[in-house]
Amino acid sequence: MAEKKKRLRSGFTTGSCAAAAAKAAAYSLINGSCPENIEIPFPAGNRVKFAIHQCKVSAGSATASVIKDAGDDPDVTNRAEIEATVSSGHTSADPVKSVLLGNILLCGGKGIGTVTKPGLAIEVGQPAINPVPRQMITDAVQEVIKEQKVTVTISVPRGEELADKTLNKRLGILGGLSILGTTGIVRPISADAWTATIKASMDVAREAGLSDVVLSTGRTSEKGAQQLLELPEEAYAMMGDYLEFSLKEAAIRNFKTVHLSGMWAKIMKAALRVPQTHVRNGALEMVDGAKLLASLGAGGELLQKIEKSNTAREMYTHIEAAGKNQLVEAVCLKAQDYCQEVTGTKVKVYLVNHKAEVITHV
Repeated sequence: MAEKKKRLRSGFTTGSCAAAAAKAAAYSLINGSCPENIEIPFPAGNRVKFAIHQCKVSAGSATASVIKDAGDDPDVTNRAEIEATVSSGHTSADPVKSVLLGNILLCGGKGIGTVTKPGLAIEVGQPAINPVPRQMITDAVQEVIKEQKVTVTISVPRGEELADKTLNKRLGILGGLSILGTTGIVRPISADAWTATIKASMDVAREAGLSDVVLSTGRTSEKGAQQLLELPEEAYAMMGDYLEFSLKEAAIRNFKTVHLSGMWAKIMKAALRVPQTHVRNGALEMVDGAKLLASLGAGGELLQKIEKSNTAREMYTHIEAAGKNQLVEAVCLKAQDYCQEVTGTKVKVYLVNHKAEVITHV
């Protein structure tokens, strides 16, 4: 009997955790005592209860925090402490960035980034707290304070450290994390975070006035392209496995030239016209790869070795050993054909090795 797969557990966004912490702090400010848990409304109309990690009340303000549970999603902010301080009136310690949302002055505290480049959902100079989390925080806090004027400061104590593991700096979000989420829920191994980052990266590139965008499958392939291309940081959008999605988004934004940088297995998949290149979604069948290489001129003993290969990387080692560089270039040209068909614009392809060196480009 086949083993039953474990169902992956959903978690909560930084936005929903911030809203819960903010409501708990508001409750503590009004009532003078700290709740053990707090319930907040979600965008879909449901309500969710959060455990409060820490809480303290002082004269004119209260602070509460929630520990983010990202479920089974591999999120850098999983188990991070999301903190909110609510104080009476509209006051914020300079130079804390802030935005007025009705009767609530929302501020970005320690560990919250500031938007410094145009093209994102938040205006330059404002705290990197996205629109849905802003609304969630406002809705949750107003359940307690009604029309009273308060200042809500969201903080992530380790935010600046965690931000170094994200693409925030490239997007122009400096000094900390973004408070994110569109539903309040984190779906495990979700495409949402990837696709949102891809879109945001391209929006920043367009707002910067760039006509070129560089799509890379990972940090190594991106580094290879950076060593060859003289383009500003804003031109680079790490697409991961979302090949066709990224190509279509580039087409929507009318980039004049799209540069695709990837390692052999990913370029092979592009040549095979696989739209989503993750191993579980677009497994490179060795039979298909061998057929492709045969159609491009591989034959004899080389083809026999290719057909017996267990991985795309093994195929490449046989091609390299045989000195058949024209086969490598032919695969890149096939990948280029597919990409140009999807985008309707010029695409340049760069094949990068594990040392971040560009082997071939077409």
